[in-house]
Amino acid sequence: MNELFGTDGVRGVANEFLTPELAFALGRAGASVLAAHGARRPVVIGRDTRCSGPMLEAALAAGICSIGLDVLTLRIIPTPGVAWLVRRLDAAAGVMISASHNPIEDNGIKFFAADGRKLSDALEDEIAAHVRDDALPRAIGAKIGTIKDRHRSVVDYLTHCASLGAELNGQMVVIDAAHGAAYDAAPKVFRRLGARVIRLHCTPNGKKINVRCGSTDLSALRTAVREHPGSVGIAFDGDADRALFIDEAGDEVTGDHVLALRGIDLAERGELPHRTLVATVMSNIGLEIALRERDIALVRTLVGDRYVLEEMQRGGFRLGGEQSGHVIDLAANATGDGIATAVAVLSLASKNSGLASAASVMQPRPQVLVNVSVNDKSRLEHADVQSAIASARQALGEGGRILVRASGTEPLIRVMIEGQEEREVRELAMRVAETIRNASN
Repeated sequence: MNELFGTDGVRGVANEFLTPELAFALGRAGASVLAAHGARRPVVIGRDTRCSGPMLEAALAAGICSIGLDVLTLRIIPTPGVAWLVRRLDAAAGVMISASHNPIEDNGIKFFAADGRKLSDALEDEIAAHVRDDALPRAIGAKIGTIKDRHRSVVDYLTHCASLGAELNGQMVVIDAAHGAAYDAAPKVFRRLGARVIRLHCTPNGKKINVRCGSTDLSALRTAVREHPGSVGIAFDGDADRALFIDEAGDEVTGDHVLALRGIDLAERGELPHRTLVATVMSNIGLEIALRERDIALVRTLVGDRYVLEEMQRGGFRLGGEQSGHVIDLAANATGDGIATAVAVLSLASKNSGLASAASVMQPRPQVLVNVSVNDKSRLEHADVQSAIASARQALGEGGRILVRASGTEPLIRVMIEGQEEREVRELAMRVAETIRNASN
């Protein structure tokens, strides 16, 4: 993988690293590579609500048009909406401008291929190689690309999401859109399904996106659910490619719960290929146990939806995802889709005496995740850190797991420990985290 594209596109502080100049260059390089591979069709662009979105969209679109490709702008739309509409609009590619769950000052540019899936590493490498290429061709006159507004096409995506679910018969649903891309789309979908929707953080406010709300902070959603007895809550991140839930009792329903309840349901209906689903090394061992009891296999990958998707494609699997709520159902979309996931989960819950009952198919083991801010991720290899990890692993024995890894998108080292006793797990996690903080560079 090149230095420009990370695990989830080009991402950084907007107007500092991710400048309009870089967006323009990415547009030119991306369009040039697409054209060189014979794709002369339009490119679809969507964005979340971040303040820097319109600026970067304008620069990116200008770069694409300068090569001679047309641009179809969707304006504010969830990331999976771009992936789905790429195929619907027969586009050469799609681009989403978003930094997902990252802080408001960040933004990102993510490319999708014509089939709605992320670009291959090879194509990303090719684009990166041309970003600084001043010799790329420039269209002249009538050959210059045009920019066309296709915001109306978002309705087709909403119709698709609603078609994946069952009638919700007045179920009260609190939707926390994190002031992000799902602020309008998610309430519309659930109203179509007959839910009574309570909107929380459902305004397009780029100055508040992901700030103490959405899937990165469930406290406000949990409070709202408790204030509305009988309701359930859905929390999206900034670009709505993931979803987490609060059940009727005020308890969190994670991506692992979703994988368990959906995987078991699909297996019972004979719709889970090879009776196998895919998750990452971060998924709770409780998921593995719940699946094993029902003769369903679990394949684990490195952390990141790109690795989950690669394994799903390689093995011919339908369902996979992450504990964070990023769930991929290839029968619904070619990428993780928070709204589609929420529709499927609440439809299942309506048939199983509620969300708490549906999620009870999995009993998670105590798990603690500590994020350690670092300016140098190489301290993970420090002798003291490795010794602390080894000591924790020995203390846990066969009844637990420890995973320490550098984040692929943020300046963090993540410490995950799970085991039999929550107190021991927490103490061990804090001990390892403190060793990382104190490790000399």
